[in-house]
Amino acid sequence: MLAAMSIASNAIKTGWLTLFVPAIVGVAIPQSMVAKEHAIVPETIAWRVGGGLLFVVGAIGYLWCAPLFVRAQGTPAPITPTKTAVVSGPYRINRNPMYSSVLAVVFGQALFYQNRRVAMYGAFLAVCFHLFVMFYEEPALRARFDGEYEEFGHRVPRWLVRLPSAARR
Repeated sequence: MLAAMSIASNAIKTGWLTLFVPAIVGVAIPQSMVAKEHAIVPETIAWRVGGGLLFVVGAIGYLWCAPLFVRAQGTPAPITPTKTAVVSGPYRINRNPMYSSVLAVVFGQALFYQNRRVAMYGAFLAVCFHLFVMFYEEPALRARFDGEYEEFGHRVPRWLVRLPSAARR
């Protein structure tokens, strides 16, 4: 009974985090920038299609990751961490697919709207994410999951995507 309540609680917390944090950081802030600045180059269908696809891939990536945290008995938030390491799904090809997904959503909008301010915001987010991962998240995960996270770090790249078959070669 307590386990079911814990799973439900983690699912609710993860749902709220998924709705609000990425929605604000990845969509609301860039959309507020788009409303204030016009495109930087003439619109083309290629920019729109490319940006739209990147946005959709980012949104799907984030939504794919969120349930993995519930299964690992926690949430993506550092204040309610998982009890087990999350190393399945998109985590097999990239150690930070949630951050990468949010960046894809932001850069997708930058391309779609051809908006320099949104692209600069995306670059700022990328630097912030990288610093957070390097100086807080990875040391905390190494301490919590010991050798398991070390092995994961050697097998899976931090930001670039490496398909599992390419890692075996």
